[in-house]
Amino acid sequence: MSVAHPIIAVTGSSGAGTSTVKQTFADIFAQLHLDAVMIQGDSFHRYDRQSMQAAVEHAAQAGWTLTHFGPQANDLVSLESLFANYAASGQGQYRHYVHDAAEAAQLGSPVGQFTSWQSVPPATDLLFYEGLHGAAVTDLVNIAQFADLLIGVAPVINLEWVQKIQRDCLNRGYSQQDVADIIEKRMPDYIRYITPQFSRTHINFQRLPLVDTANPFAVPAIPAAEESLCVIGFQTPPLEMGLYLSAIPSARQTSANSLVVPGPLMAEAMRVIIMPIIEKMIKNRREMS
Repeated sequence: MSVAHPIIAVTGSSGAGTSTVKQTFADIFAQLHLDAVMIQGDSFHRYDRQSMQAAVEHAAQAGWTLTHFGPQANDLVSLESLFANYAASGQGQYRHYVHDAAEAAQLGSPVGQFTSWQSVPPATDLLFYEGLHGAAVTDLVNIAQFADLLIGVAPVINLEWVQKIQRDCLNRGYSQQDVADIIEKRMPDYIRYITPQFSRTHINFQRLPLVDTANPFAVPAIPAAEESLCVIGFQTPPLEMGLYLSAIPSARQTSANSLVVPGPLMAEAMRVIIMPIIEKMIKNRREMS
């Protein structure tokens, strides 16, 4: 953790809604006039798209399963190094993973590959990470120790599967059976490496559908925000709970460290809860410099 060079990490698996959360944070940074270096977790995958396919096949032939959830498919040592270096000096090395044609045109690298490593721009206000391993701890790395604010995004598991099924079938050409096989193969790594992170986070946002998702493979569409609630859990009961309840419409407290808000107000709840935390970080940083 670092007063001079704060780090915010949002952790959640693919399909969990972390991209939406990323946009919410980008809006907060813009409102506060902050220069944040934005880090995507998939830029620290070990393999590009083509190499990953080959690595998955090689692992299967050897009798084990390689997934993006596990450390074998990720360069977690380099991610930890980035966090450690940024916390100490505001510096570090990062790169981008190119998802689509628009990013390829912008970044100058082919789709499915990485850009070259580059240095973090000088004099940024904070580092923001969004990906799978912002709170990861393994035998080799402890990434969580360097983050000043850890946010978990973890919808109930069936909703997470619904979102993955819809995305992979509609946008990537997979069959439902393909996605079912992927989910099954990834589950051991999900249990071992992803879920423990949500016990290290400071705040978790968990979307809960209010429509039937009992069989995620039979759900015709991803439940809308209006068809869900957002459960917000705090690592410790916050002193500001009363403020949150008064500032977020229809919010209600369900335990000493949990509150529930309507699904459409998730972004507003994040703004109410997180913006003062970031403002305090920046105030402390500027007072120190």
